[in-house]
Amino acid sequence: MSRSQLVAEHLPLLRRYARALTGSQASGDAYVAAMLEAMLGDPSVLDESRGPRAGLFRLFTQIWNSVSVNDDAEVTTLPMPPERRLSNITPLPRQAFLLLSLEGFSEEEVAFILGTDVAETRRLADAAGREMAAEIATDVLIIEDETFIAMDLESLVKNLGHNVVGVARTHADAVALAKNRRPGLILADIQLADGSSGLDAVNELLRTFEVPVVFITAYPERFLTGERPEPAFLISKPFQPAMVSAVASQALFFQRNSRNRTPKAPAA
Repeated sequence: MSRSQLVAEHLPLLRRYARALTGSQASGDAYVAAMLEAMLGDPSVLDESRGPRAGLFRLFTQIWNSVSVNDDAEVTTLPMPPERRLSNITPLPRQAFLLLSLEGFSEEEVAFILGTDVAETRRLADAAGREMAAEIATDVLIIEDETFIAMDLESLVKNLGHNVVGVARTHADAVALAKNRRPGLILADIQLADGSSGLDAVNELLRTFEVPVVFITAYPERFLTGERPEPAFLISKPFQPAMVSAVASQALFFQRNSRNRTPKAPAA
């Protein structure tokens, strides 16, 4: 398999990881594009000693962690709003946590990707886990038509300290529940059994109020093409509980920080 084919094979999941770090499609894809440009300029920068996938994530991390120089006004290669700056929102512990929980790398692979050792990787992941656990609990709406998956998600969400306000199985149910209960987080399947779309339901809801959304699908590659507005937070079926925990916490983290950085209107 050629290098270009190897990159193409692993690129969708790298883009998912980049979006989980940045909290947006545009910023995540911008970092991935910078990585690809670096690799095209000098193919030797890709270290495949632990396999091509780990090598790509390692190179991405090197690009990602070097963007602290974005604070320099002369650097404009990766335009991002201030609230998305790396130095403010994505410390090294969160990277370790996501690489382990979201992407399923081993501790040894994460150490390779981050340029640390296994002991440091464990320390970073533990630190991130404590930070995630300290997130403020919220009300969660689950949009999922498969009964057992919905039950698993409901149990998982409650174990994370959140409150489930309802489980919707159709577009109409989702819209009605969300408008009545105003959840602080939505976990949504994309394709529902009755032919309706969780993605369409969420887009309708987002026109009336702001809420972080984590999409769950058996076909993530269909939504990581770069050809349309795409979900920033995406989980593949079948999912692991740690993955749901990591991505949901990231979604709430970005929502909370975005609100904290929104200037308040002056008092009348």
